[in-house]
Amino acid sequence: MATQLPPPKRQKSAYSKSIAPPVVPEPAAPIPSIVVQFKNAETGESVGPAINLPADTGRDALQMLINKLKGEDEDPMPYAFHLLPKEGARVAIHESINADALASNKFSPEDVFELWAEPQAVFRVRGVGRCSATLSGHGSPILCTAQSPTGRYAATGSGDATARIWDMETETPKHTLAGHRGWVLCTEWDGMEKTLATGGHDGQVRVWDAKTGKGSQPMTGHTKWITSLAWEPLHLAKGDTQRLASASKDGTVRVWNTGNRKLEFVLTGHAASVNAVRWGGENVIYTGSSDRTVKVWSGVDGKLIRTLNEHAHWVNTVALSTDFVLRTGPYDHTGKHPADVNEAKARALARYRAHVATQPETLITGSDDHTLFLWPDQAAPPVSGNPKKPAARLTGHQKQVCHVAFSPDGRFVASAGFDNAVKLWEGKTGKFVASLRGHVAAVYRVAWSADSRMLVSASKDSTLKLWNLKTFKIKNDLPGHTDEVYCVDFVADKVVSGGRDKTVKM
Repeated sequence: MATQLPPPKRQKSAYSKSIAPPVVPEPAAPIPSIVVQFKNAETGESVGPAINLPADTGRDALQMLINKLKGEDEDPMPYAFHLLPKEGARVAIHESINADALASNKFSPEDVFELWAEPQAVFRVRGVGRCSATLSGHGSPILCTAQSPTGRYAATGSGDATARIWDMETETPKHTLAGHRGWVLCTEWDGMEKTLATGGHDGQVRVWDAKTGKGSQPMTGHTKWITSLAWEPLHLAKGDTQRLASASKDGTVRVWNTGNRKLEFVLTGHAASVNAVRWGGENVIYTGSSDRTVKVWSGVDGKLIRTLNEHAHWVNTVALSTDFVLRTGPYDHTGKHPADVNEAKARALARYRAHVATQPETLITGSDDHTLFLWPDQAAPPVSGNPKKPAARLTGHQKQVCHVAFSPDGRFVASAGFDNAVKLWEGKTGKFVASLRGHVAAVYRVAWSADSRMLVSASKDSTLKLWNLKTFKIKNDLPGHTDEVYCVDFVADKVVSGGRDKTVKM
């Protein structure tokens, strides 16, 4: 018996469609109109009159409004906003009042919204536009550079087995530091600007007096070259001396007492070269290695806290959201100098506590696997979630990531890669912001200005580029080097760079 097919469906004619009542979509909930009064979070004073706004006005529009009210049209300042409910913690405005406040049911549209505005940069660094000095003296390529916490001095390390200290105010040589028996691969200043530490291809760690240029006996023990140095944060130091951590190609990290040059303890556990070390403000040491792991250690006794295993290739670079405030210690944009070590420690601690009040100390790592990982706070006991699991995986680089740095305010992260690109990410979420393109060869290093408004990058293409972080385009090309630029640093309003052409440029 043949299968019976169902009769074809009758199609509606054009006429029947035309007389059918139209389908009316459900009306969207109306956006309420609210009254906003801007308040200065520092002084408590009202900024301008109360304004009637749609509740879904975005954070960028709120920033534009308060800059208009304050007359800052030419160079608007970034602001963070929050509301204070009658009960409970303050409510930060990330998107809009509608999304962040009204949705929480702590406020109603009938309220007058006192919107507390907090400036994200209270000072401005002058723009960098020209080379003010070209200093020669090194006999081989310059491999590393670091400016002191106030920007008064700069130190460079070279393949000629010497380090040099330069006076940034007069732009002249100050001291030549001779003693290493191989390339000087890393330089780091202590928090009081009195001492410079250097690490070399000879496996030695040396400590130098910044005023006299005299060095102590080398601290020996590493069997291969030094890859990275990190000073103990000033506010954690006992007595007048800060401890120093040195990472090496031999797979260990050694922690030294720089006062008596004695070894305190050795961090062992990595199976390959330790490429980067950072000493956090909660007395936690972070290490990144070619064994594809990041390890977290106690700075008190050197015990391993945990191992972070997400990377698929060598870990090249490690950065903390507190790097800038730990590095500059008691010195800020006001230029005040502490009277003694105790005052310096107190000021360094106050600056650190103020910084982590808005964002806990966050770790980011970059690798040869072309990715970065943003990790949750490793020092605090986990409230929720697993501290071994990254908060975000940052993808976009097409080749190895060779350097990463947080902006001083912690809002952004910049990464440099062998794919000729500098990439910007959000510091709290790891969300991609922009690609900064302009270099035509690998980018080796990035450095932020102290006000977080400018970023400079150093490249194999023999140029440095200063980036406009509003347009994400080149603000200034900084040519002058005749070969690859290996290192760059940005403190106060001066950039220092060095590279294969053996010259230091400021």
